Order: sequence, then C-alpha cells, then structure tokens
Amino acid sequence: MSSLVVLEKKPASFVAPVTAIAGAIGGLLFGTSQGSAFGGLVIGAALAAALAGMILSLEIKEPIARWSTLVVLIVLGLWYSGAPGAVVGAIYGAFFGWFIFWLGEGRYRAKLPTYSTPMQLFLHYLFKVICASIFIFLITPILVVMPLSFNSQDFFTFTQEMLSFDPAGYSLKHYDDFFNNPAWQDALKNSVLIAPAATILSVGFGTLAAIGLSQAHVPFRRAIMAILISPMIVPLIISAAGMYFFYSRIGLQGTYIGVVLAHAALGIPFVIITVTATLVGFDQSLVRASANMGAGPVRTFFKVQMPLILPGVISGGLFAFITSFDEIVVVLFVGSAGQKTLPWQMFTGLREQISPTILAVATILVLISIALLTTVELLRRRSERLRGMSPG
Repeated sequence: MSSLVVLEKKPASFVAPVTAIAGAIGGLLFGTSQGSAFGGLVIGAALAAALAGMILSLEIKEPIARWSTLVVLIVLGLWYSGAPGAVVGAIYGAFFGWFIFWLGEGRYRAKLPTYSTPMQLFLHYLFKVICASIFIFLITPILVVMPLSFNSQDFFTFTQEMLSFDPAGYSLKHYDDFFNNPAWQDALKNSVLIAPAATILSVGFGTLAAIGLSQAHVPFRRAIMAILISPMIVPLIISAAGMYFFYSRIGLQGTYIGVVLAHAALGIPFVIITVTATLVGFDQSLVRASANMGAGPVRTFFKVQMPLILPGVISGGLFAFITSFDEIVVVLFVGSAGQKTLPWQMFTGLREQISPTILAVATILVLISIALLTTVELLRRRSERLRGMSPG
C-alpha cells in the first residue's frame, strides 16, 4: 500500500547549490575533453546555479523554462566548439531543464516513503549517482569505438571533419576492408567454425552435468561442482598454459579439435550455472510421474525436463558461444596459425600494424554481443513466467 506524499516547493537557496554541483560535474566532463578541466568545472557550476536561480526567482513556467534552457545551452555549445558542442549542449539543456524543476517542485520525494530523513534521501540518490557513474565509466569506451569505426582516415582519433559532422569525414572503408580482406575473412571463418562446435559440446556436457549434480543422492556434489566451474575461477593464463603442455603430449596442440575442446572446457561452467539455476524451481515429481507412466529416462528428459529447462540451456549456450567467440589467450597457446580466430587477428593487428579495421570488427562484435545478451534476457523472463515467478 503506497503512502500519500505531499510535494513542497523548495527555495532557490537549496536548488541552486545542488544544481551547481550537477553543473560542475557536467562542466568537468566537457572541460576535460577541451583540455581545461578546472575551467569547465567552474563555468559549469556557475552557469547551472545561475540558470536555477533565474528560473525560480522569476517563476518561469516549466515548458518555457525547459525550452529556453535547451536553446541557451545549444547556442553556447555551438559558439564554443561547433557542432559537437551543440550536441553536448542539447543533452545538458534537456537534463538541466528537467533537473531544476525536479528539485524545485520536490519531485525527488514522490516515490520515496514519507518518513525518509534528509540523510536517507541523500544516501539514496548518492547510491544512484555512483551506479550511474560506474555505468558511464564502463560504457564510454564502447561508445567511443563505434563512431571511430566510420572514420574516413586511417587514424584511431576523431578527425576535425568528424567533429564538425562533415560527411567527408565518415566512410565505410574499414568495413569494406574487413569483408574483403582474406586475412580477416579466414579469421572469421575459423571463429564461425570453432565457436558453434565448442558451444554444442559445452551445452551437451554442461546440461548433463547440471542435471546429474541436481540429484541429492550424488556423492561429493559440491566438490565435483567446484572442479567443473574452476575454469571460471582459475586465471585464464594458467588454464591456457596447462592445456598447452597437456595437448602437446597427446597431439592436440595446434589442431582444430584441440581449440574446440579447450573452448568447450571454458564454456561448460556457464552452462552448468544457468541450467542449475533453472533446475532450482523444477518439480521433480514430474519426472517420477513420467516414469510411472512408463517413459524411459531418455524420453522423460526430452519430453518433460528439456522443455522446462530449455531457457537455461539456451542462455548457457549463448554465454558459452560468446566466451568462445571472444577468447584469445587459450587459442594463442593451443592453436596455430591455421586456427587464427577473429580476436587473434585483432590482437595481431594491434601489435604488428595499427589497422583501423579493428574498430569496425569491434563494432560488429559489440552488436553481436548486444543481440545475444538481449536474447538471454528475453529467455530469462520467459523462464520466470513458465515457473510462475512473474506475471505473464
């Protein structure tokens, strides 16, 4: 049952300093990109505080104030650094136009309990700011790589044409090089051959292991589980070195079979964990009922167990596929030049020649990862619906 929250307008003496802090952070980011971090911090704080004070003191209506803030910051950004500044100004203008009224109208308390103290409110939003900062810190390198892949020059930096949004500064030539260069295409073929094969082995062995370890009568379950998921815990360089010495003794070093088996060993823990999590809500009485009706273990598995644990199996398979497709350390140890995969080719391109084609390949891999992770999330929600953990 939600409680009634009465929103009260806040004075400019409260809104202006808080807005100044947000403006200082935004100004610091913009100033750093322009080579003047301290100047950006000071100007951002002063400008944000002035906007908040003027809007609240003049009691400007919200729609007019928000549009005015947007236009002012776009013009300032355009005047200071051209088209890129205008884009940043538009983002900042939309944010501060909303933020000032969010603070001034007291809307920040709308979805919080009425008994929340000022310190509790502060810690609540501090936690959100920290989480957002971590997210931005992690996602920014990916967002930078993607536009750089369309650079018309052979540089790893934004050219003046790109910053001014000149069409001449953008090109698809790096993507064309990827799809037409024999070295890149051979690496792609190896990845497409190795990753699915490793995924099939990971799903098969991992699913069977998870089902077996979910039985209460299996001895040493915890020890076996720890051994099977150890490739996720042990540093990859140690696993790769161990595989190299073992495979070289049995003749698998430098072969496709050796690389596939190595990647399968890395993918099995993901399958075990996801399938085991799915089996937590599995009703074992269904298996007993199937046996009472005369079905054998194999028929019971495919007709009863598999349909219910399928989301977990597919999720584990997707994680195993991503692990194999993106892996480089193990393949450097157990593979040879004939098994050079896409990540290996990217590593070679960085070490031996600074090839901007790497940026195009990285963008493609990011898009593939996003598609696969979206599929995993959809399967997770489907699994919850099937087990009655969320509304349909």
